Amino acid sequence: MKRHQLFIFFLGLSVHVVTAQTKAPPTAGTPPASTPPAAHSAGASQQSIPVPTTITGMKAELEKSPNPVLYTKQILKKRFKIDTVVVTRTRTFNSLADSLAYNGKEKKVYGPYGDKGNRFLVQVLSKAPNQFYHIGQIFIDTTIFRYRIADSLGNKILEKLRNGTATFEQLAQTYSMGGEASLKGDLGWIARGVLLPQIEHDVNLHKKGEVFKVWSRSGMHIIKKIDEPKQDIGFALMMQVFL
Repeated sequence: MKRHQLFIFFLGLSVHVVTAQTKAPPTAGTPPASTPPAAHSAGASQQSIPVPTTITGMKAELEKSPNPVLYTKQILKKRFKIDTVVVTRTRTFNSLADSLAYNGKEKKVYGPYGDKGNRFLVQVLSKAPNQFYHIGQIFIDTTIFRYRIADSLGNKILEKLRNGTATFEQLAQTYSMGGEASLKGDLGWIARGVLLPQIEHDVNLHKKGEVFKVWSRSGMHIIKKIDEPKQDIGFALMMQVFL
């Protein structure tokens, strides 16, 4: 299986270096230069950045900030966690994180989520693409059927497709032993690295609309390449801010 091509986001932290100037001693006969007045009198405090006190205000400031991670740490002084979320499918999502990673807008802050005492905001910091495959599947489970019977059934299905007596969708509803049977075999768009390696390899060798068999340890997969691969949102860098 090909590994996910993970990406790294660099969060620029501005560093200011203050260099002290060394004054040359005055030459003989030259009066010493006057010392400029201090910018702030002793005891005068630096002007502090106002800290938002409402959730709406926090969300607005995080979205405006050029460096929301630094803003969360130094201004809001909130606990936070940064994760890279991998989008595996674009039709259904396993969690809130998956859904926000795919559907959320960059820099946008969502929430609050969670129960009282454990509430948090989620900000989508950045996104990166991955390749997705759109395939259909008819799965024959070899823990139920012996290999010879599964192979014979697979050939029968392919023969029905070749002579046009049934469509792939009809055959998936009738024969598939996976959850895709209820979806007429359509698995939707699946990210690179999620499919079995042998399926992903063969999908890349076939043309759109072609149907072929692939064997795995769990059984036989009759695969239909529904569309050509496409680039879509595959990864998101997200920050969770605890309230």
